Amino acid sequence: MHTRTLGQGLQVPAIGYGCMGLSQSYLPVPTRQEGIALIRAAVDRGVTFFDTAEVYGPFANEEIVGEALAPVRDQVVIATKFGFAFDDDGQQTGLSSRPEHITAAVEGSLRRLGTGHIDLLYQHRVDPGVPIEDTAGAVRALIDAGKVGHFGMSEAAPRTIRRAHAVQPLTALQSEYSLWWRAPEAEIIPTLSELGIGFVPFSPLGKGFLTGTIDTTTTFEPGDFRNGIPRFTAGARAANQAMVDLLTRIAGRLDATPAQVALAWLLAQKPWIVPIPGTRKLARLEENLAAADLKLTATDLNEIETASAAITVQGARYPEAMERLIDR
Repeated sequence: MHTRTLGQGLQVPAIGYGCMGLSQSYLPVPTRQEGIALIRAAVDRGVTFFDTAEVYGPFANEEIVGEALAPVRDQVVIATKFGFAFDDDGQQTGLSSRPEHITAAVEGSLRRLGTGHIDLLYQHRVDPGVPIEDTAGAVRALIDAGKVGHFGMSEAAPRTIRRAHAVQPLTALQSEYSLWWRAPEAEIIPTLSELGIGFVPFSPLGKGFLTGTIDTTTTFEPGDFRNGIPRFTAGARAANQAMVDLLTRIAGRLDATPAQVALAWLLAQKPWIVPIPGTRKLARLEENLAAADLKLTATDLNEIETASAAITVQGARYPEAMERLIDR
């Protein structure tokens, strides 16, 4: 696997693995042992960058990741996230990035991951009730204590990134970015480039849509979170098929798949972009990883740019309640 360098010199493979779907959101979720086996299969294929969060499950995802990676802990980079509060039953109750909460959250993550340190710690969502300087300062203290290696943020606005970075230099921003969500290109990517911060796109395959395996006839299991996403209504899927058709056309010429073209396009944007596609299937994992070896020519990239510019993607990427959690 080719390596790339995020901010502060952190080296990771060109494609990481997003573990969220091993315990929630995309149904059916695999069994715990199936999830562990898939993570270990990823390691065997050169993946050394794994993304989890305390809220995934909640909590179960970190336990799966920790158990799976225990035999190779010193060979991998584990990223996890804080930023949500929970009640006594473990149910999410809102945002919290108070310094004392961050310290407690990290202790919980360390315990579940079975490790003495977290390589990359993200603030999952910006808490408007806590000055970002206080949040960054709390993470800096954890870095000084040796419990955290690097600081990251997720779905943060440029002004917030700058304020946090001034207190504790950021290694990475994790936000959605793909051919069907290109909003980061306006302000986020220029800000990251200026400050030397890496970009870790989640949902690089549009929550599965850009793989070409989802159309207007596709049904999701009850409880699958895509049932509530406006971009996945039947009408939106019909309109957005044009993007998949574009990827399919390019893929056919390159003896590749639409998913591989979508990932290769991301990798071609900047050398410090590292997507983290998730999957519950070994064949899809291998397909995704092969995208690191797919080189798009200038002609390919120009064709994608020109054709995609003529496509208006339909549907919001999140329900309104989730959109309110995004830092603007």
